[in-house]
Amino acid sequence: MQRRIAHYLSENLHDAIFLSSVELAERAGVSQPSVTRFAIALGFAGYPEFRHALRPLVLGGDGDGAADPAPSRAGGGAGTGRSLFEMVDREIRNLAAVRDRLAGGVPAPGRPADGLSGRIRGLGTALAACEPLPVLGLRVSSGPVMTFSYHARRIHPDVRPLVHGGSELTDGLHAARRAGAEWLLAIVLPRYPAEAVHALEYAAKLGLRTAVITDRAEVPFPADVVLHAPVEPAGEESVCDSHAAPLTVAMLLLEAMAAAAPLRTRARLEEDERMSGQTGVFLQP
Repeated sequence: MQRRIAHYLSENLHDAIFLSSVELAERAGVSQPSVTRFAIALGFAGYPEFRHALRPLVLGGDGDGAADPAPSRAGGGAGTGRSLFEMVDREIRNLAAVRDRLAGGVPAPGRPADGLSGRIRGLGTALAACEPLPVLGLRVSSGPVMTFSYHARRIHPDVRPLVHGGSELTDGLHAARRAGAEWLLAIVLPRYPAEAVHALEYAAKLGLRTAVITDRAEVPFPADVVLHAPVEPAGEESVCDSHAAPLTVAMLLLEAMAAAAPLRTRARLEEDERMSGQTGVFLQP
């Protein structure tokens, strides 16, 4: 087992310094405890300390003073023992995956756009023309929805965030459809709230087309368009998911909406700046 790990590290050191113990075990064809035992056999307290010691060999620097502080485990709970570096590295890899998918969707001259970049541009054009624009996000997805909606309101005349469930959500969908909405944009991140799934199904019955920003391409709910980006999931040693990549996709979609209506975008942004200056919304630098 240890020979397999050592062989994989010798052949893939540049990649291995960003892998969790579970990922390294999968790639080396061993169990996760074998990776931990391998690190301990080399004199380290565990795999995170071993990986941190390897990084200066690949990235340069001496690594002194960069080690994570000892995690707090007050009350005997799960604590946050996961390496802070590991959490950031995984999120960097998630963002890199989004970047690579964008690059893979750049069309050749004279050919239509496809892939992620093409879907973002096409959906951005559709949503820019959708008035009003309802945006759904329940529970943990409500935060990204409010961030998206805040920025979207600066360039779109009627954005309606739907972040509360129950009859208020049903009323919001009905009101948007009666007012002329043709699309519902939803952010649905794991764990998927059942009420959000039911809302997507109900929106389809109302005649709304649905676009969803989520964590994977194959989703257990209806959607006409899916924009997916990996989510850094919570595990035994962390307490919450990280949603940097899906939020980045939402901001890319916002840029596509702006590009689809450039004159309106410019006029609304200028108006927003005048209003902010007149009312003193922000502190002056």
